[in-house]
Amino acid sequence: MKFGRYAATLASLSLFASTLAAPLVQKAPLPQTKEQKEAERQKQIERAKNKYFHEPGGTHQLGHYDARYFHGVVSDEERTDTQLTMIRAYLDFFRENGLDTWLAHGTLLGWWWNGKRLPWDWDMDTQVSGATLARLGEKHNQTMTEYVSTDGVTKRKFLLDVNPWIWERERGDGANIIDARWIDTQNGLFIDITGLSETHPDTKPGVWVCKNYHRYNTADLYPMRETVFEGVVAKVPYAYDKILVQEYKEKALVVTDFEGHSWNMNSKEWIKTQAQIDKEKKEAEEKVKKEAAAAEKKKQDAERKELEKGKKRQESQKKYDDDQQKKKVEAEQKRSKQEEGEGQD
Repeated sequence: MKFGRYAATLASLSLFASTLAAPLVQKAPLPQTKEQKEAERQKQIERAKNKYFHEPGGTHQLGHYDARYFHGVVSDEERTDTQLTMIRAYLDFFRENGLDTWLAHGTLLGWWWNGKRLPWDWDMDTQVSGATLARLGEKHNQTMTEYVSTDGVTKRKFLLDVNPWIWERERGDGANIIDARWIDTQNGLFIDITGLSETHPDTKPGVWVCKNYHRYNTADLYPMRETVFEGVVAKVPYAYDKILVQEYKEKALVVTDFEGHSWNMNSKEWIKTQAQIDKEKKEAEEKVKKEAAAAEKKKQDAERKELEKGKKRQESQKKYDDDQQKKKVEAEQKRSKQEEGEGQD
C-alpha cells in the first residue's frame, strides 16, 4: 500500500516536473477574415466621420493642435505664452458670464505643485457640469473672444467651440470624448473642456462621469475650492488630493524629476535640466539639418525637372525643325518636278 502511494507520488512529481520543463505554448491569435477586416475598416471610417474636433495628428505634439488653426509646431516660448494667455482669458470669460468651471487632470496637477501650469504640458484641461455644458451649447457656442492683457502688450482671439455631440453623455465610439474647446486662433493650441454628468442617477446616484471613464463622487467635487491659478481666480475640486492620487498615483505628488525638469524647492518652480536643454539643442540642430537637406533636395529636384523640361523642349524643337526641313525639301522636290514637266511640254 505504501509502495502504491510512493509510486503515485513519484508519478505526480514526474508529471509536475515535465510540465514545468515543457515550454508554454501560446496560441497565436486567429487571423482576421476578409469580412472582419472590411468591417473594422468601415468602423474606422464611420468613427472618423463622426469625430467633430480634428487635429493634425501623427505625433504626440500634433495631437494638441486644432487642425483649422494649425500653421506648424510652435516653440516652447510661444507655447508658454499662449497657454498663460489662454487660461487667463478662459477663466475670466467663465467668471464674467457666471459659468462654473474648474481645473482638471494635468492642469490640476500643475496647480497642486505651485499654482502654475506644468511647463512640459502640451494642452490644458478643465471640467464643467452637465448643466453648464448645455448652457455653453445653447448660449455661447462659437463665441469669439478678443483678449488683451492688462499691460496691453498681448492680444489674442479665442474661439469657444462646443461639440454638437454633447447630448451623448456616454463614450459611444470614442470619437467625441472632448465636449468643447477654447482655441487660440493664432496657432491652434487649445484647452480641452469636458463635462461631468450623473449618467445613472437611479443605480449610481452621486457618481459623476465624463466620456473618458473618469468618475467622481459628489463629495469629492463639491463644495469647490476657490484659489488662484497663473494669477487668475480659479476653482479646484474639494478633494483635489484624492482625485490626483486616483488619476496619477502618489508618485505624481512626490517625484521631483520628470519630463526633463527638476523641482526647485527654493523657487518652487519646475526648472529644465541641463540634460534636457542639451537634448533639445541637439534636436533643434538635427531639425535644421533635416530642413536644410530637404530644401536642398527640393532645389535639386526642381533643377532636375527644369533640365528635363529644357531637354524635352529642345527635342520638341528639333523634331519641329526636322519636320519643317523635311517639308521644305519635299516642297522643293515637288516644285522641281513640276518645272521639269513644264520644260518638256
